[in-house]
Amino acid sequence: MGRDATSVAPGLVELLHADAQRVIVRITAGQGAALQSALGEGSTAEIAEDRARQRLAQALPQPPVRNPAPVPAPAPAPVAAPAPASAPPSPPPQPQLELQPSPEPPPSSQQAAPASVAAELPVIPEPVHEPPAEPDDWSEELTAVEMELQRLGWQREQEGEFLQRAFGHPSRTRLVNYADVVAYLKALRCLEPGCAPGSAPVPLRRPDLLRCSDELLGQLQWGAAQGRQLLEEQFGKASRQQLSDEQLLHFNQLLEEQLIQVG
Repeated sequence: MGRDATSVAPGLVELLHADAQRVIVRITAGQGAALQSALGEGSTAEIAEDRARQRLAQALPQPPVRNPAPVPAPAPAPVAAPAPASAPPSPPPQPQLELQPSPEPPPSSQQAAPASVAAELPVIPEPVHEPPAEPDDWSEELTAVEMELQRLGWQREQEGEFLQRAFGHPSRTRLVNYADVVAYLKALRCLEPGCAPGSAPVPLRRPDLLRCSDELLGQLQWGAAQGRQLLEEQFGKASRQQLSDEQLLHFNQLLEEQLIQVG
């Protein structure tokens, strides 16, 4: 990055994701109840960090600005009342015509059903689309992981170093979630042969995205109903678990925009 990613002044910069197309960072600043965080996305680390800092600057509370004392407006000049005009002559009385009631239209054959009948009709709830279930066989993904490790030229020690940074443990056998295996495979495919495992960008993990959205919802003081309303309006979903990783990242960015508007 153009700046030191471990610096805490004016905020803590975290690298969440990096590949050949984009880089995502998060900056956290403040203390206690005033703690704020912002995401930034860009084609380079510098662009992503600058965007995150701009979002964070908008989210942080600004010092009050004293407004200058209002200048009293000059009193309006008195306006002379216009002279009363002579009343026009009243028009001659018009002959009153007797109005005939318009004939009622014949009853249509496709009238609405009575309220009592409509109330008895069953209400069919809309189907809820659940996320696809995890496959029972992960052999294809694990085989692809082995091939990517051979392409990179990594041994077990190098793979363990990368896994420790990305998932908090050095063994592939401890990847018990299918989503983590897929994220690990995607991260390996974005690396170039010969890259160092200690500096290679770690994958964008779904638990990190969910934890980030929890923090943003807490800062907004939103309940479950408000979060569900935003999900339904923007994605047509009723739960964050039904969103893809890309949609979940977009959901967090929408929460940040709401936080900036409130602040």
